Amino acid sequence: MQAEPKYWFPAKRYGWGWGPPSVWQGWIVFIFFGALQVGGGVFLLPLHPGAFLAYSGVLCSVLVAVCWLKGEPPRWRWGDQ
Repeated sequence: MQAEPKYWFPAKRYGWGWGPPSVWQGWIVFIFFGALQVGGGVFLLPLHPGAFLAYSGVLCSVLVAVCWLKGEPPRWRWGDQ
């Protein structure tokens, strides 16, 4: 009998996407993302707002990629159906 895959990010109950992490690895990804975002805000935002926007876009893209790879397959959901 094959074990069910353990997703880092479960699907949201309503809508499309992922909810809060369900395992410690997902929380580490969120904490790392938040720390990098705050660091970029402290160092890049005052001097180069455009660079900060590009930096934030790259970070968000990486976060979505990690959620896509390690999360439950996304689809539109309407509750407990």
